[in-house]
Amino acid sequence: MVGSSDGDQSDDSSHFERGVDHIYEAFICPLTKEVMHDPVTLENGRTFEREAIEKWFKECRDSGRPPSCPLTSQELTSTDVSASIALRNTIEEWRSRNDAAKLDIARQSLFLGNAETDILQALMHVRQICRTIRSNRHGVRNSQLIHMIIDMLKSTSHRVRYKALQTLQVVVEGDDESKAIVAEGDTVRTLVKFLSHEPSKGREAAVSLLFELSKSEALCEKIGSIHGALILLVGLTSSNSENVSIVEKADRTLENMERSEEIVRQMASYGRLQPLLGKLLEGSPETKLSMASFLGELPLNNDVKVLVAQTVGSSLVDLMRSGDMPQREAALKALNKISSFEGSAKVLISKGILPPLIKDLFYVGPNNLPIRLKEVSATILANIVNIGYDFDKATLVSENRVENLLHLISNTGPAIQCKLLEVLVGLTSCPKTVPKVVYAIKTSGAIISLVQFIEVRENDDLRLASIKLLHNLSPFMSEELAKALCGTAGQLGSLVAIISEKTPITEEQAAAAGLLAELPDRDLGLTQEMLEVGAFEKIISKVFGIRQGDIKGMRFVNPFLEGLVRILARITFVFNKEARAINFCREHDVASLFLHLLQSNGQDNIQMVSAMALENLSLESIKLTRMPDPPPVNYCGSIFSCVRKPHVVNGLCKIHQGICSLRETFCLVEGGAVEKLVALLDHENVKVVEAALAALSSLLEDGLDVEKGVKILDEADGIRHILNVLRENRTERLTRRAVWMVERILRIEDIAREVAEEQSLSAALVDAFQNADFRTRQIAENALKHIDKIPNFSSIFPNIA
Repeated sequence: MVGSSDGDQSDDSSHFERGVDHIYEAFICPLTKEVMHDPVTLENGRTFEREAIEKWFKECRDSGRPPSCPLTSQELTSTDVSASIALRNTIEEWRSRNDAAKLDIARQSLFLGNAETDILQALMHVRQICRTIRSNRHGVRNSQLIHMIIDMLKSTSHRVRYKALQTLQVVVEGDDESKAIVAEGDTVRTLVKFLSHEPSKGREAAVSLLFELSKSEALCEKIGSIHGALILLVGLTSSNSENVSIVEKADRTLENMERSEEIVRQMASYGRLQPLLGKLLEGSPETKLSMASFLGELPLNNDVKVLVAQTVGSSLVDLMRSGDMPQREAALKALNKISSFEGSAKVLISKGILPPLIKDLFYVGPNNLPIRLKEVSATILANIVNIGYDFDKATLVSENRVENLLHLISNTGPAIQCKLLEVLVGLTSCPKTVPKVVYAIKTSGAIISLVQFIEVRENDDLRLASIKLLHNLSPFMSEELAKALCGTAGQLGSLVAIISEKTPITEEQAAAAGLLAELPDRDLGLTQEMLEVGAFEKIISKVFGIRQGDIKGMRFVNPFLEGLVRILARITFVFNKEARAINFCREHDVASLFLHLLQSNGQDNIQMVSAMALENLSLESIKLTRMPDPPPVNYCGSIFSCVRKPHVVNGLCKIHQGICSLRETFCLVEGGAVEKLVALLDHENVKVVEAALAALSSLLEDGLDVEKGVKILDEADGIRHILNVLRENRTERLTRRAVWMVERILRIEDIAREVAEEQSLSAALVDAFQNADFRTRQIAENALKHIDKIPNFSSIFPNIA
């Protein structure tokens, strides 16, 4: 036809072609300028195409004009028309004769060796014939022209291939027999290849032809069986680089192919998931089972998990409740797949997954889930409980469910034990539910069996889950854990071995270190046990490795290092009862390590623990300081020898008046630690400030020269900071420590006179005197006496004093 979308010349062209009859003037409609199909005559004898003249009459009516002849403008008395049967028969005979001639020309021209113009004209003739009279498709089919057109797909010319694709689309439209011919051999594979290898127009023609073929249900399987067909079609539907027509035709092709469940599953594996979800929602029970089963095996990214949960979450939960075990199994496996992401797990909670999940896990009786499916249920519950979403987990610890979990752990195999432990990990990570879990474990004595999982070697996940659980429990059950680990089973050694493994730092190592760090630091038996297994040597080696950059593992390095430092610090709490502790600290220069760790900016707990350890070490200094040997006596026989000047020893410690060092006697002054501790008094974290203040207070202890200690603090600008700590009154513990130190500082008269007029300091001491505990009130009273805020009655009543 004239003006067709592919630029064909009209089949009514007056251009002379060999073997084609000339078009007579009487055949042409004056309105359409095309050969008529249904000619009709008006009352004035003029002939037009029926559809065209009816449209003309409508325009006349719509504009309020009387009907007229479009050629002569003559008004008509009637819009009645009469069919020109003789003319129509003549045109049909002429068209049939010409179509036969054109098909003959096409058969002669459709060979790859012919000129491109001849091939293109032959293809145009076929399209024109098929569009004009649909019955001629039968003629095309019988003439074997379809195979000749298919051969043109092998042409080296993009244009020939493009026109061949368009021609095949016209040929097969509405004709299943022609579609079957096209689908023979490798033609469909060629069309699929064109989806990725042709220019845009060629891809559009190829996908349009595939769309026509896909209207035949029998050919959908054929298209789906071609390697790469589905993934390319799915890719076209999601491509932003393709034109709208290509995207639309690819989408409609896939819609036609959705009748096959196998193809729907393949589509889902390529990312087109909606058809599968639709069948899961509305299909037969068998179809739902098939779709849910496949969903449980399908890799899904997190965004897709949320989509699936929103779309079919309720249906899957319903399948869980069904009495049909295969459906329950399929639903559980699919829910397991989509529950591992926080966003989708939140959706599943809102869809009511928890009640049937808990029932499946704990129910015993008819239609009870087999253990292999209870494992899946436990996995889903672990996924949900361990997400960051703060939902009401209290229901999970009600009705003796924790006791049921502990019982199930004791009576199942490693796989389900691992998942149940992960459930407990999630529950002990929640402040609202951890007390219930702790209570259940304490009352049942389950801590012994839980500790035994540390030694599991054949199941890394089970061991990790148990260590994470014990780590969560350790702040609440530190004494019970310490006692359990000190048994003869060797779990303590196993924990130390895990910590000292030569791997990039793992979550398991961080959890193991955190677990040991929470145990009572003054438990002598535990510390001695750790000395026996060489724990501290391995711990300090790890600390040095991390600080030197030899040990990697960025994700867990901070919690791991913090745990290591806290474990190492415990050795400084047993100096009075364990001589090996002193020797270890000297041999490994532990005091220097803690001094360096004071500068771990951004790691408050490490700074706090390091300051606490330095306090313990410093308190030992007075015992460890070695006094210089007395000078030899010189018996010169002189009567004046007894009045010689005393021997002076240079290089003695300012505070201990002996031979000191940071390594051998843990002396903070000789180690240059005072300035670093003073710097921490400005820290935002009050616990760090408190630990630093406690370490500095070791320089003012009884048995030391307080005046010298105050002088050392003053030289490090520490007095100003200590007074500020008292003024700020941040916590009761901090105030108590600051009052103790300020009282000793104010024993120095010069300092007392200097600060006596500072109203803020006086007010802070008065507040402590009035509101603190009894011991601190006494110390504050003495401090106020030093600055004459309270009279010193000891000079008046010396006996009372």
